Amino acid sequence: MKVYLNGTLVDKKDAKISVFDHGYLYGDGVFEGIRSYGCLVFKLKEHIDRLFESAHSIMMGMPLTRKEMTDAVIKTLKANNLQDGYIRIVVSRGPGDLGLDPRKCKDKATVVIIVDTIALYPKKLYEKGMEIITVPTVRNIPEALNPQIKSLNYLNNILAKIEAVNAGYAEALMLDHLGYVAECTGDNIFLVKNDELYTPPQCMGTLRGITREAVLNIATKLKIPAHEHVITRHELYIGDECFLTGTAAEIVPVVKVDGRLIGEGKPGKLTRKIMAEFGKLTKTAGIKYKL
Repeated sequence: MKVYLNGTLVDKKDAKISVFDHGYLYGDGVFEGIRSYGCLVFKLKEHIDRLFESAHSIMMGMPLTRKEMTDAVIKTLKANNLQDGYIRIVVSRGPGDLGLDPRKCKDKATVVIIVDTIALYPKKLYEKGMEIITVPTVRNIPEALNPQIKSLNYLNNILAKIEAVNAGYAEALMLDHLGYVAECTGDNIFLVKNDELYTPPQCMGTLRGITREAVLNIATKLKIPAHEHVITRHELYIGDECFLTGTAAEIVPVVKVDGRLIGEGKPGKLTRKIMAEFGKLTKTAGIKYKL
């Protein structure tokens, strides 16, 4: 495996950063997870834009332009001869001292790009649906660490994942500080009721998911009414269908929440239709490259 490290492709074993890097010491940085399908990087522009927006929000200078970052992603995929894979861009503030002051990070930000394969959930869950559980850990509030910033500090999500795993579930449902449905540890969530689509609004502590936006666009194309507003767990329990979306997860049906069957307890018709349309989208919406 070749890893992109500050402009150079190095072997995996040689991909090293300083222990004084603020990304390592404090989670001070941003990242993106991206998919490649058959030599097409899905929604690459949108991912790069979100990466730069996250960096701007935490006042971290980017050492590459958007085009240079795009080229670096393609370069890394080609170096690894990868047609279908998962791409992780990590940009940290770079090495400083043991204090918090980011001004002590005198060098340019550290840029790492890793490409590999990924399977977030087993294949059977996409066919039969998954069960999720609400956990005690709530989503970060926007006034503290805004979930719109895709930062390297993912401890909030990890704690929720631990709680789900300890309870015997693959994924956790996280509420916001007001008790409304926010999102899962690595996915946005959608509810289907009476052939209409519902998802929590971005202002309520959810990430502006690229796959989430793709699903909303698919809904528009298929003339499915879609709404972004607060959702309670009760509304989730009595929904007709439910599914999760994310770059790594893609679209995975949910058939049980907190022990309650959702609809008929199997992936619903509308969910499957959206999954099929999303599959078509991954073949066209993105930037192509040649090996």
